[in-house]
Amino acid sequence: MKIPALVEIDADFWMGRRVLVTGHTGFKGAWLSLWLQSLGARVTGLAPASPARPCLYELAAVGDHMLEHVIDVRDAGGVREALGEADPEIVFHLAAQPLVRRSLREPALTYEVNVMGTVNVLEAVRRQGSRVGAVVVVTSDKCYFNPGERSRPFVESDQLGGADPYSSSKACVELVACAYRRSFFSLTGSPRLATARAGNVIGGGDWGEDRLIADSVRAVESDGSLMVRNPHAVRPWQHVLNPLNGYLRLAQALYRGPGAARAWNFGPAPGDARTVSWIVERLGELWGGELRWELDPSANPPEAAHLALDSSDAARELEWRPRWDLQDALRLVVEWHRAHRMGAEMRAVSLAQIGRFAQAGGRIA
Repeated sequence: MKIPALVEIDADFWMGRRVLVTGHTGFKGAWLSLWLQSLGARVTGLAPASPARPCLYELAAVGDHMLEHVIDVRDAGGVREALGEADPEIVFHLAAQPLVRRSLREPALTYEVNVMGTVNVLEAVRRQGSRVGAVVVVTSDKCYFNPGERSRPFVESDQLGGADPYSSSKACVELVACAYRRSFFSLTGSPRLATARAGNVIGGGDWGEDRLIADSVRAVESDGSLMVRNPHAVRPWQHVLNPLNGYLRLAQALYRGPGAARAWNFGPAPGDARTVSWIVERLGELWGGELRWELDPSANPPEAAHLALDSSDAARELEWRPRWDLQDALRLVVEWHRAHRMGAEMRAVSLAQIGRFAQAGGRIA
């Protein structure tokens, strides 16, 4: 059954809306906070500290246009207090330890942040009660059990699992969310809870550790070589604004009715599931020969050879589709970072990209 009235992001819905974003200093959280600010929402952020510089959060002055709480999601009391002060109508939970290789170095930390951090946020929402209308918990495309090669993309009903602490922690988050939804958030008037699964998002302003696009930017800026550890791996790459568009639509649907309270995939078009080597070669062309790469000879953790998502439910029920294809996304990454190198005002650049996405179906001229 189609969930009504979600053809586009509803600016009137978001104007003045009280929204809490956990992890607002991270890459996706900063872009989401910028978009909400542009819609006129009253945004509160919750994060332990600013990330390492440079970062989108600081370059786009995200924190200057919102209330902030310097709290780690592992601090249950602090999370409850911050949520009580913010009194949000909608919660986006993005705070996480997002790196596979770090999860192998620090597994306990990964589970503490990703699993217990989610429990703390949902417990704070439960105690807040009906004052919260909708909660979107962002997990990952890596939450699925993926033993090797697959003949089809993952659908939301596929088995959850994970061969590394990061992936399994995200599967655990899905189970936690399902338990809270069924045990506490199923009654009339209670908060409505959904999870959103996406991964391999790219965009300007990402200098995160151990990420392909961020590593390529660092290689260009340092005149070094990009070290590529698995050139044949296929991933569902997409511009960050594509899934964020889905998260906003999902939050609107949750707030308006219970039909969207479930798990959702937000992945790119099938043709945009590309190999790492294809991405690197295309970036090399866009950088005009400034990017060089070589195979990383060091030992690396085992990774799934192929990962893709089936987002037909979101297309059918939320009327969501990825607006910018992979070619567009890579052009915009290089455009953003070239502007940064030229000393442009990056809040304006970032908001302009959001505006271009929102206009005329998001196509790039």
